[in-house]
Amino acid sequence: MSKLFLLRHLKSQWNEENRFTGWVDVPLAKNQGNRAKICSEEIFKNRIDAIYSSSLFRNMDTVAEILEKNNQKYPIFIHFNKGKMKSWGKFTDLNNNDVPVYVTEKLNERFYGKLQGLDKKETIEKYGEEKVRFWRRSYNVRPPGGESLRDVFKRTIPFYKKHVEKDLMNSKNILVVSSHNSLRAIVKYIEKIPDKDIINLEIAFGGLIEYNFDGKLNLKEKKINEMAL
Repeated sequence: MSKLFLLRHLKSQWNEENRFTGWVDVPLAKNQGNRAKICSEEIFKNRIDAIYSSSLFRNMDTVAEILEKNNQKYPIFIHFNKGKMKSWGKFTDLNNNDVPVYVTEKLNERFYGKLQGLDKKETIEKYGEEKVRFWRRSYNVRPPGGESLRDVFKRTIPFYKKHVEKDLMNSKNILVVSSHNSLRAIVKYIEKIPDKDIINLEIAFGGLIEYNFDGKLNLKEKKINEMAL
């Protein structure tokens, strides 16, 4: 048996301001400590063998925040370089308190193109609620100059299959900390959600999903942590 935890990052400053963020690197909003503590307590009831994180600061900072609340585990951030990890396999000195955190842009949020930095409410007033919803949540529709969820799926899932699934097959418990659309892509893949239905999937800030797999990666159980939502 192995466990996979998907954690959406804590609320960022631009989330607080209701702005499209995408690939813009912004810090977490203030006063996220309580949410970080709740997530940490739920996640670290379990053994976590490795963490995978988007390279965006709000995701890596979320990793740091939840580990700080744990007071037992220390993150070792290891960055991929153009899809290859420079030092993977060379860390022989990790002790029981160290957790490897593998960082990759493959898990980044969708690129929102010309929408990045814009106020979401004003954008809806300009273009209409339905069009903006399709830009944000549908599978095939791209925002102006940006990525569709399909584009995110095409860069996220090959990485997930190559690295995360390999760890799960080796009976490791894995935590993925990332942004909304990269996590939506992973959920779509795991649960085989049809293209037309993925528009309805939402994951809240600090939302935590737990999957339990057997030795052949058959999904046995799914849990959504309501406290973290």
